[in-house]
Amino acid sequence: MPRFTNKRVLITGGTSGIGLAGAKRIVDEGGQVLVTGLNERRLDESRRAIPTAAVLRNDAADPSSADELAARVQSIGKLDGLWLNAGYAAVGTVEEVTADFFDRMMSANVRGPVLQLARLSHLINEGGSVVVTSSTSTYEGAGMASVYSATKGALVALARCWASALAPRGIRVNVLVPGPIETNFRDFMADDLRASFEASVVSNVALGRIGSAEEAAAVALFLLSDDSSYVTGSQYAVDGGLTMR
Repeated sequence: MPRFTNKRVLITGGTSGIGLAGAKRIVDEGGQVLVTGLNERRLDESRRAIPTAAVLRNDAADPSSADELAARVQSIGKLDGLWLNAGYAAVGTVEEVTADFFDRMMSANVRGPVLQLARLSHLINEGGSVVVTSSTSTYEGAGMASVYSATKGALVALARCWASALAPRGIRVNVLVPGPIETNFRDFMADDLRASFEASVVSNVALGRIGSAEEAAAVALFLLSDDSSYVTGSQYAVDGGLTMR
């Protein structure tokens, strides 16, 4: 039987990249998905790509987003899986960081997931699964990514606490730690800067290449499925060996 038959999964940031790849596969494996995003073009593309999905415009940086998601879930039934995948990235030198730069990143990447889980926790079935998307930036020490790295490190700490808090209900919480994955997540960079950045990263990847969104999503779906029924409080790096060096 497909792993997600009769399962309902909410994926924030599910209209592109790893989240979209995961949503497509969950549907292929018999599940129902709700995905969120902000970009109107990607929202429309997701509706066409996954006609059975509920595709919602939702901004994790907006404190009201958690209430909106909870209301939608309440209207259709409890979740079996929650993948907190939405995120925002920007880079800058230490001197370029401003209050607005800091607040925007923290609001989207840390406060958003915290408030979303706070509102959605009671809407997850016993024995369900929560997956949180962090990043190898947490461990890389890149000089231009201090604030982004801090937000992703905060998610690792939060997930460990959530794993303890939700364990009495049999709900597992684990962290996906993607490395260099071929998605649109670095589109904020100029083409030459992105090419230089990716070449530099790949030179430190044991497998010598950038991974695909599908490869990262496959690990997330393992964590969302009953295949990982005895796994909680863990981190799974999908980075081609980047962080082992």
